[in-house]
Amino acid sequence: MVRRTGGLFRRHNTCCGIDLHCHVVPSRFPTSPGGRDVPGWPSMTAAHECHATVVIDSKPYRTVSNACWAVERRLEAMDRSGIQIQALSPMPELFSYWIEAEAADGLVRHVNDVIATMVTEGGGRFVGLAGLPLQDLDRSLAELTRTVSELGFAGIEIGSNVNGVPIGDERFHPLFAEAERLGAAIFVHAVRPAGTDRLVGPAPLQQVLAYPTDVGLAAASVVTGNVLSRFPGLRIAFSHGGGTFPSLLPRLEQGYETFSSLKETLAERPSAQARRLYVDSLVFEDETLRHLTAIFGEERILIGTDYPFNFSEAEPIARIHNAFQEAALRERLTFANALAFLDIEEEVNE
Repeated sequence: MVRRTGGLFRRHNTCCGIDLHCHVVPSRFPTSPGGRDVPGWPSMTAAHECHATVVIDSKPYRTVSNACWAVERRLEAMDRSGIQIQALSPMPELFSYWIEAEAADGLVRHVNDVIATMVTEGGGRFVGLAGLPLQDLDRSLAELTRTVSELGFAGIEIGSNVNGVPIGDERFHPLFAEAERLGAAIFVHAVRPAGTDRLVGPAPLQQVLAYPTDVGLAAASVVTGNVLSRFPGLRIAFSHGGGTFPSLLPRLEQGYETFSSLKETLAERPSAQARRLYVDSLVFEDETLRHLTAIFGEERILIGTDYPFNFSEAEPIARIHNAFQEAALRERLTFANALAFLDIEEEVNE
């Protein structure tokens, strides 16, 4: 049995994975404040059977299935893929950093309340990761406290940038300080990435190529911003295997040795800081997954699937079992590492 504040989780031998990276879209959105036109405010329209379309600024943003909000459908999919627990977080576009702060605060609270309801209905199969209106730090700190202290969420999901500002920027230090104090985990997901003007091809390339690039730059900003040196108790994980960061790290290491200004700026060498980050397993290749354990350490890799969207890892347990033969390592990557990251306590039945 595993325990976390607000719920009990019973471990099953046939279904024991913990998926850190899976998203929620509410079945409906509230009307905008006062019914007025708020740029960026989402709405939902019916699509074909079991699907609906998120509409933003009168344009279809994404058609999603009811797996985004239907608890029973999620549980059935989890059982098929061997996932015992999902950490539910908002679809990144619902961060709403670009919406006026007061309106965004209400929208984010609605999404978080939907997640809280799903956690309750899930009977111990879900934990919550809250979105925050990070364009307003005071509102964000209030929502962080509400969701973690009152709703029992395991932590928060934040974007790789906030309206172009990297998350390693010192303006977000109060957020990291409060997350550390509360023991809240932080999951970083790409949102509105830089460089999309450099892509040649159809719109899905934003997810395929630009997302991992932005996540890599976000992880690098946490290292070069000395975030974990300032907040050593912080637990922070990056989606998509840390994106491009594993390839950037050797350059950071060499730069640390080459440029005195970089060595003077960094509190610790980049490779040492990197091994205090977590990353998910969503890289779609066994060899790349093995490479991540060499960079970050075997205790820092977590399952991530991007469920329930199409561009996802359908067989996360099989992926780990194909990549690694050692039973103890498989156990860490599928379950134990996530227990530590989400601060879930396992009870051994005697």
